[in-house]
Amino acid sequence: MASHCRSFTKYGYTTVKAHMPRKHQEYADWSPERLTNWAAKSGEATKTVISHLLASRLYPQQSYNTCFGVMRLGKNYGDDRLEAACARALVIGACNYRSIESILKKNLDKQQLPDAEPTQKVVEHSNTRQPSYFH
Repeated sequence: MASHCRSFTKYGYTTVKAHMPRKHQEYADWSPERLTNWAAKSGEATKTVISHLLASRLYPQQSYNTCFGVMRLGKNYGDDRLEAACARALVIGACNYRSIESILKKNLDKQQLPDAEPTQKVVEHSNTRQPSYFH
């Protein structure tokens, strides 16, 4: 049995590393920066995909398994192919493990990338908010 200090932050949590399962303790040694630096060794597209995966969850740690899986694909297929697959995934908007794995299995990473055209047209008018509005 253990007790923890209460977090008064909404959706906050407190963690004592010694109380975590061993596998979770290993994850605690990782950080989003460490994962993106690791991904950058494969290339810029791989780094971007990993950054996207980390940002897709409320807590980055929730996406660590997916990130490790993507990086494991580089071990199985090679960093060059992983980088090409990630570049394709970014263009087609499919930044997830299954899509990247499928791209590699079907050798789509070896084909020329489709033109990167936006899927939606941006309509400019007085009610359009610029990206600076959201910062």
